[in-house]
Amino acid sequence: MPSSFTVAFVLGATPGKWARVWHERLADVALNLVPCEQDDAMEMLRSGTADVALVRLPIDRAVDSDRPLAAIPLYTERAVVVVPKDHAIAKTDSVHLNELATENQIPGEWRAATELVATNVGVAVMPQSVARALMRRDVSAHLIDDGPEWQVAVAWRDGSVDPHVEEFIGIVRGRTARSSRGTAVGSESDGAAAESNPTKKSGKKQPDPKRSAARQQHPQGKVRRPARPGKHKPKWR
Repeated sequence: MPSSFTVAFVLGATPGKWARVWHERLADVALNLVPCEQDDAMEMLRSGTADVALVRLPIDRAVDSDRPLAAIPLYTERAVVVVPKDHAIAKTDSVHLNELATENQIPGEWRAATELVATNVGVAVMPQSVARALMRRDVSAHLIDDGPEWQVAVAWRDGSVDPHVEEFIGIVRGRTARSSRGTAVGSESDGAAAESNPTKKSGKKQPDPKRSAARQQHPQGKVRRPARPGKHKPKWR
């Protein structure tokens, strides 16, 4: 078994919360977190330098004909526009896409675009988490109500037999340490509840112990009382 596990992750992804869970469950396996650009993360995954990668969809799933990449979306990110501090948009909470039609939108890599925005060259559209990671005092970010969205996903080499890959996927998807794929997490708790409440488990009303004792003493189900003196009448033929 490998003594370390490497996760490549793109700008804006925050694997810290999952890393804490990993250290709790697999304290003997070091978790290496490698921040990188999307292309670098994909290359690390293809070459085997990274075991899994946190990337933005879509991705090129082809590695080779036998082992393509697999990916599971984790969450969706909203778009923001990054503008200079003295821009008119800086006074608003959010904008619509049509309000950006006359703006000089800076394309390309988001880090470089943010630096250009700070020099009043134009504005840049990017995921909210990226803008938060690159935020500086001379720019501001504002939600685009009808803007594009990005999906962050966990990707790995399909067909991997490393159990740590499945363990990491389980962590980012919120599975508990005792659950596994295809297992209903609630099944154990349901069974425990049934055992603590036998009436609910069987669906039948439990017998009264006093009545059961009476039935054992009188199997016929009837209790005959002795006749009072003077009340007995003989039968005449």
